[in-house]
Amino acid sequence: MVPPAGARHYTISSVAGKHGDIWSWSLPDGQTAYRMSMTLRGWVTETDEVIGFGPDKRPTRVAVRGFTDSGDATENFSVDAAGIAHWKTAVDEGSAPFAGKRYNSYGGPWLAGEADIAAFVAAGEKGIDLLPQGHASISIGKAVTIDGPSGPKTVKLAFVQGLGFAPTPMWLDDQNRFFGFAGVISLLPEGYEAAGPKLKDIQDEATAAMVRDVAHRFLSPDNRTPTLIDHVLLFDSVGGRYLPDQAVLIADGKVAAVAKGGSLKAPAGTTVIDGRGKTLSPGLWDAHRHIGGDDWNLLQNVATGMTNYRSPGSMIDESLSIFKRRAAGDLLAPDGKVSVIVDRKDPLAAQGALTVTSAEEAIAAVRKIKAAGMWGVKFYTSMNPAWIAPAAAEAHKLGLHVHGHIPAGMRPLEAVRAGYDEITHINFIMMQAMPQEVVDKANTAARLEGPAKYGKDVDLDSPEMKTFYAELAQRKTIIDPTLTVWEPLMTSDGSALSPEYSPFADVAPPAVTRGWKIAGYPLFGGLTRDDFRKSFAKMIGVVGRLHRAGVPIVAGTDGYGLELVRELELYQQAGLTNPEALQTATIVPARMTGMADRTGSIAVGKTADIILVNGDVSKTIGALRQVHTVFLDGYRLDGDALRKASGLSGMPK
Repeated sequence: MVPPAGARHYTISSVAGKHGDIWSWSLPDGQTAYRMSMTLRGWVTETDEVIGFGPDKRPTRVAVRGFTDSGDATENFSVDAAGIAHWKTAVDEGSAPFAGKRYNSYGGPWLAGEADIAAFVAAGEKGIDLLPQGHASISIGKAVTIDGPSGPKTVKLAFVQGLGFAPTPMWLDDQNRFFGFAGVISLLPEGYEAAGPKLKDIQDEATAAMVRDVAHRFLSPDNRTPTLIDHVLLFDSVGGRYLPDQAVLIADGKVAAVAKGGSLKAPAGTTVIDGRGKTLSPGLWDAHRHIGGDDWNLLQNVATGMTNYRSPGSMIDESLSIFKRRAAGDLLAPDGKVSVIVDRKDPLAAQGALTVTSAEEAIAAVRKIKAAGMWGVKFYTSMNPAWIAPAAAEAHKLGLHVHGHIPAGMRPLEAVRAGYDEITHINFIMMQAMPQEVVDKANTAARLEGPAKYGKDVDLDSPEMKTFYAELAQRKTIIDPTLTVWEPLMTSDGSALSPEYSPFADVAPPAVTRGWKIAGYPLFGGLTRDDFRKSFAKMIGVVGRLHRAGVPIVAGTDGYGLELVRELELYQQAGLTNPEALQTATIVPARMTGMADRTGSIAVGKTADIILVNGDVSKTIGALRQVHTVFLDGYRLDGDALRKASGLSGMPK
């Protein structure tokens, strides 16, 4: 669709620059049209939407056309003469009495949800029942003044409940109409882009106040009394084995004793947990968990057994805030280390990155990261390859870890020789075998489309690939595969929920579960979904070959964190044993980050970052999802209470 002159215009932006546009206008027949065009680091969204409203201002007709990086965006909704609503998307279809409910669209341009916000405001505290499922409401908070193209403007912070795991912040105007949302990515009216960071800081402060109360409830003295877990199956992450019938005493925040089951005497006031039928493991690490911008997600990470993380790209101010609030007991979150992204100033630059225009600026960015107390530097896909070696040398001089995406024009082995300690994402490992035209465009969607197209034909056991694996092993280069990023994009066709999310389908909010279903990355060039699946199988195969060659693997998700156990299941498919897979999410990342002296294994004197789960993990690694108790810095946290606080309604499957 082509927006007419004078159409309302919103922009999609971040501190890295503008990423897209959304327009809205009225059609001659009274319907409302929306047009969205966005390129985010090479991922393209092109969608149109037309909405027709009934007399009560509820949408009675919705039509969406176009595509996103998750697949076909086609969606249709209508209400027939009998009052029955019908919907069909690329992932579901159904019908139900329209009654007093409101259809919650699966996709479409982001601005098209403004009519829903108006309805939530009108409904007040009682909220609105939704189709296909769910219930949503809105609460309106403080008003602030921002500068815009027409002078000062009053906007109000609001939170929507029911569409996500936690309250979702957004902004209303002085008439309580949708104004926009702010974050790492912001959607704001044209001319107000500069207000995004200010609005984000305000809503982050409001969210911090909410999670502070939750943290104080869990991090109480009553939850830090001694605990004895007796007669439990214990995962020895250092030895890579499971030890039956063990007893572990936790006191004063640390592991006080480890012995045979039944041999430890519990001090007075100790909480004793019968570990029979359960497994005790070091707390899980997600080595690709971007922290910042969502305190509630950090709480959910703890609820699903994550006690530690490595963030491969967070903003400095957000990271420092998280560190400070966690240390003060005002934020319930895992503990970890942070890298900061450095990218060339470019329309395809990573959002949230420090952008540079020369090798000298790249070196200055590295120094800024060190001065802020961060752990590492992550270079991105638009970096000039010639800047990597001098910037990496400065990082190593300052004691920083160097990792990242492979810049366009480089192959992974060239990046490693230029100073990378670690390569992020398995598709960039596949770049070693890609045609040059793919390598040259790796800062666009070619970074997925190349491996999706050519991956199925790569001989993983060719002399060239074996030499590649051997040099990575010789250099002790770490690989962060994030297979769960690519599994749904490459294998999904909309018919079923991807395996990383299916265990959580019944305990997540309906809107979240529906959003997890995707049609899969759009097919191109005559390729089939089966071709994509064969290429994904090669990605899994690469992980196994890297491991067998002696290349260290760390488990990461680049997602909610809920995907972590599925990542381990995929490593088992690649050929890692059960203990080897679990090591990638315990002792291996602890060693990588220099934290193995206090976490990553269960040993006397170490911080009690430990999880107790129902079931025998040695037989089924998926039992790690059945979190019974989390010990975080020695605090004993009930799994059911954690799940409830984080937006999960029960135990995942």
